[in-house]
Amino acid sequence: MLKAKDIMTREIVTVYPDTEVVQAAKLMLDKHISGLPVIDKEGHVKGIICQSDLMAQQRKIPLPSFFILLDGAISLTSPQQIENEIRKMSAVKVSEAMTPDPITVDTETGLEDIATLMVKHNIHTLPVLDQGWLVGVIGKEDVLRTLMTDEKKS
Repeated sequence: MLKAKDIMTREIVTVYPDTEVVQAAKLMLDKHISGLPVIDKEGHVKGIICQSDLMAQQRKIPLPSFFILLDGAISLTSPQQIENEIRKMSAVKVSEAMTPDPITVDTETGLEDIATLMVKHNIHTLPVLDQGWLVGVIGKEDVLRTLMTDEKKS
C-alpha cells in the first residue's frame, strides 16, 4: 500500500507568517501549486495558506444570517465567524489569511487515509511531518498521479 512518503513532493516551497500575501500568491502562480505550508524561523509548521484563502480577498463582505422569533433577531452567524472572514479579506500578511494549525500526516500515513482526510476536510495541500519536522507536501495532484500508476498496471 502506498504511503505519504511514496507520493509526497519533497521539494517544499514554504512561506513565513510575515510574508506578504501578494508574495504568497505569486509563489503559488509561479510554481503551479495550490497551497504553501507556513513555517516559523525554526522550521515548525504554523499554518497553511491556500488559493482559497487568497480568493477570500476578492469576495463580498459576508452579511450575517438571522431569523426573527417573537420580535427578536437571532443570529445564525457568530460574530467570530464574521470577524474571521473580514480579517482574511483584508489580510496583508500570510499570518492574517492562513489556516492555523493545519491537519498534517506523517510519512507512514496510507493513501486511503490521505484521500479520506482531503475529501472530508476539503484540503488541497497536506503537510507531511516526520518527528514534527516538515519533510514533504501532498497535493491533490500527488493523489491523482497514483491513479495513473494504477491504470498503467492494468
